[in-house]
Amino acid sequence: MGDQLAMTESNVQDTRTIYICSDSLGDTAEAVVHAVIHQFDMRRVQIVRYAQVRTEDEIREVVEAAKQTGGFIAYTLVQPELREMMKMESIRLGVRVVDIMGPMMQAFIDTFHDHPKQKPGLLHVLNEDYFRRVDAIEFAVKADDGRDPRALLQADVVLIGVSRTSKTPVSIFLAHKGLRVANLPLVPEVKPPAELYQVPRSRIVGLTMGVEQMMRIRSQRLKHMGLPVLAQYADRKRIEEELLYAESIVRDLGCPLIDVTDRAIEETAQRILELVAKDRDREGHRQA
Repeated sequence: MGDQLAMTESNVQDTRTIYICSDSLGDTAEAVVHAVIHQFDMRRVQIVRYAQVRTEDEIREVVEAAKQTGGFIAYTLVQPELREMMKMESIRLGVRVVDIMGPMMQAFIDTFHDHPKQKPGLLHVLNEDYFRRVDAIEFAVKADDGRDPRALLQADVVLIGVSRTSKTPVSIFLAHKGLRVANLPLVPEVKPPAELYQVPRSRIVGLTMGVEQMMRIRSQRLKHMGLPVLAQYADRKRIEEELLYAESIVRDLGCPLIDVTDRAIEETAQRILELVAKDRDREGHRQA
C-alpha cells in the first residue's frame, strides 16, 4: 500500500513526512511536492506514496497515517466519492490536505462550462507520447556516460562535461520529456570519440560547475563509497585541470555552456529545452 522509506530511530523525530495519495500513479502530486521542497532548507523529508487508491478505507488509512506522524497529504483524486472522503477525514482528524488537481479542474468547469471525465490515469494512457518517452528513457540509459559513441549521432541532445556535473540526472529528466539524450564525460587523459565532432553543434550542450561546489560533491561521493576524501578525484588542482580541459572542448565545438552551480536539475533541463526549442525554430525558418 504505502511505499514508505525505511528510517532509523535517530532521525525519525527530525523527519517531515509528506503523503502522496492518488487513484492513479501519484506522479503528478509527487512532482509538485519535489518542486516545492527545493524552496525550503529541509534535510530530512520523507515522501510516502499511496497509489491506485480505490476505496474509502484506503483514504482513511492514509489520513490516519498522516495524523500519527504530523505530516500532510498532497492528493490527486478524480473520483468524487474519494475526494469527498478525503475532505471529511481530514476535517475529522485535523490533518492538512492539499488538493493538487481540484482547483484546476474547477477552473475548467467554471470557465469553459465543461465537465471532467473523472477517470483515473488518463495522463498515462498508452499513446504516442507515452511510447516516445519510454523510448527516450531507454535511449538515455544505453547512452549514459559515453557507453556507446554511436548513440551520439542518434541523440536529440548530447551533454558533455566533467564528472559530477549532473549529466545523468539531467539526461533522465529530459528523457521524461521525450528527448533522446546521450551524455559524455570529459577527462583530460581520454580523447573524445570522433562521433562527437560529427554531431551538429546545435545539439551539444556543455555543463560546468564552480570548483568549490565540485570539491564538496566529489568529497561526499568518495566518503559515500568509503574511499579517502583526499583522493585526486576531489583535489582542487585536479578539478581545475579537468574544468579547463572541458571548457577547451566546448570552445572547439562552439556549443553553449551551462553553469550548473547551485542549479536544480529542473532548472538546467529547462534551459536546455529552451536551447533546443530555439534551434528547432531556426531550422524551421531555414526550411521555410
